Amino acid sequence: MTQSDLFAWSMEQDPSLRSTIVTVLILDTEPDWDRLLRMLDRGTRAVPRFRHRLVAVPWGLTPPRWLPDPDFDLCWHVRHLALPAPADLSSVIEFARTEVMSAFDPARPLWRFTVLGGLDGGRSALVLKVHHSLTDGVGGMQIAGEILDVTRAGTAHEPVPDPARPADGVLGDIVTWNWSAGADLVRAGMAAIPPIARHAVTNPVGAVRDGAVMAESLFRLARPITRTLSPLMTERSLGRRLTVLEVPLETLHRGARLAGCTVNDAFLASVLIGLRIYHSRHGKKVEQLRVAMPISLRRTGDPVGGNRITLTRFAVPVAVGDTVDLMRALDATVKRWRQEPAIPLSNAVAATFNRLPVGLLTSMFKHVDFIASDVPGSPVALYIAGAKIERIYPFGPTTGTAFNITLISHVGTCCIGINSDTAAVPDPETLTDCLAEGFGAVAALGTAERAQPGPAGHPAPPGTVPPS
Repeated sequence: MTQSDLFAWSMEQDPSLRSTIVTVLILDTEPDWDRLLRMLDRGTRAVPRFRHRLVAVPWGLTPPRWLPDPDFDLCWHVRHLALPAPADLSSVIEFARTEVMSAFDPARPLWRFTVLGGLDGGRSALVLKVHHSLTDGVGGMQIAGEILDVTRAGTAHEPVPDPARPADGVLGDIVTWNWSAGADLVRAGMAAIPPIARHAVTNPVGAVRDGAVMAESLFRLARPITRTLSPLMTERSLGRRLTVLEVPLETLHRGARLAGCTVNDAFLASVLIGLRIYHSRHGKKVEQLRVAMPISLRRTGDPVGGNRITLTRFAVPVAVGDTVDLMRALDATVKRWRQEPAIPLSNAVAATFNRLPVGLLTSMFKHVDFIASDVPGSPVALYIAGAKIERIYPFGPTTGTAFNITLISHVGTCCIGINSDTAAVPDPETLTDCLAEGFGAVAALGTAERAQPGPAGHPAPPGTVPPS
């Protein structure tokens, strides 16, 4: 495990901080079962981590070690169930909710794939449950390239040989772990020595200033968070509710272009406008909220899959009334955080945290208001075992926050999944309606730009799961 993965794994001693990802795929028909199994068998060979389980190392001198599961059985990880009639999207989302709240069997690889049949019109759904240590959003799209097709008839994939078994030996594993834990930091430091030395000679004042800048950046990245900024979403629990939204991708593109910003800025602005409305409906005013946003650390040549992100936590404005001004303010804030000097040292920061008692760290995330993430999806139609994928709804872990909102684009539609903590958000349907209004406000910018009257581009009504 990397230091970042170990940090996330250790935090799961508090069940509310579990790093479980659930993704729901809606298909136009049922996939061919034999093709599906062959496709998944190939996928687990292409990404061997899906055939590995975590094995504890004696004496606790290293984190758990990824080793091939000697009892790996693909059929244990892949299930085929029929939903009771009448089955619809709400039935699928309710099943996904139970997957979000249930823990993995630690004796097996940390994933499960469920086919749900019986949807109206002969459709079906796939519910993929995976631990965050196996992949992040970008890695997930890489894995999709290994297992999905671009035609219904199928796409030719090269055969994948059985992966090599890692070398055994506890002592060697301890040495390897402790060496790799500092190797990246040492390499970064060695690479920086010549320019630092040169800078110290040519501009000693600037060198001192740059060192201070790095120290301040490390503090911003690692500083403790002791209170939520939301006066409303303050409680935490193990309960979860899932809701979804759909937004045409072009409406976010148009709104972003009008402001000279990115689709990510339009997405985040939509969420914050929705949260401003949500707080107002509850009689609360809010000036700022704290968001956790993943920043990819993935580099060219990294293996397929894997969790290669760092979560940055920062305050964002909510009370900016003009939508364009809000997007521009968010653009400046997000760019500043992406350019933080300490971001490349995230693994070293995690290594420091891993030497502290877990109880001191859990509140770092429980006082973050929400997580927001957007993942570029496929612009072309995708198929799985002969079935066309109509929608992809992603549900990221709350990781101690009030809710996680994740967007993935799929053939021109932004599919948005909202995973809410029921103590922080006891009325997820209301939150989803407010978020829809937020996306509508950004969509209205594009509508005004094209001078088209009416509600064109407004988000589709949210599909929600009624309280049980």
